[in-house]
Amino acid sequence: MNESSFISVHSSHIRPYALSLSPSARAALKHQQPCCLWLTGLSGAGKSTLANALELQLNEQGRHTFVLDGDNVRNGLCNDLGMGAAARKENIRRISEVARLMVDAGLIVIVSAISPFQADRASARALFRTDEFLEVYVSTPFDICARRDPKGLYQAALQGRIKDFTGLDSPYEAPQQADCEINTDEVELADAVQHVLTVLLKK
Repeated sequence: MNESSFISVHSSHIRPYALSLSPSARAALKHQQPCCLWLTGLSGAGKSTLANALELQLNEQGRHTFVLDGDNVRNGLCNDLGMGAAARKENIRRISEVARLMVDAGLIVIVSAISPFQADRASARALFRTDEFLEVYVSTPFDICARRDPKGLYQAALQGRIKDFTGLDSPYEAPQQADCEINTDEVELADAVQHVLTVLLKK
């Protein structure tokens, strides 16, 4: 029996256990409405910086939060995945499911991940109620990101030392209907944080 057959047979015997403590009860204990803020954009766009600043601001307000940063997740949960299209899809699927569990735990979860494909972001959104998910497009242009190049990835990709690099030899599908858009080359960090939080409150 091959691995795919084993997974199929095994999955047919899984019966999720109905827990007595509801997500709403967990949220009530924390005195907040849990949700997922999903930050998408190119490498170097400023997603991690914005996610960190958002968490600090929410923490100052007494909110219970957690940041799922793409690089941090790839260092642990997803360290078995490559950078091809199928691996990227699985990477986002895992992040989405973890975010869903954290929202069920009553947390405000901030996801910072390139998440280049529209279909994968749509699958992530589908895990949540409309009022639980906010897509933030960090729309900083490619040339600005390449100029920043905080990790030296653009230089390596342009020299051919990195393959399947998003925005270069692997596509980035920009959101068509993001809940919020931030170009970090044009907006100061403090203003970006306030803009995202304002949109979140309205939603």
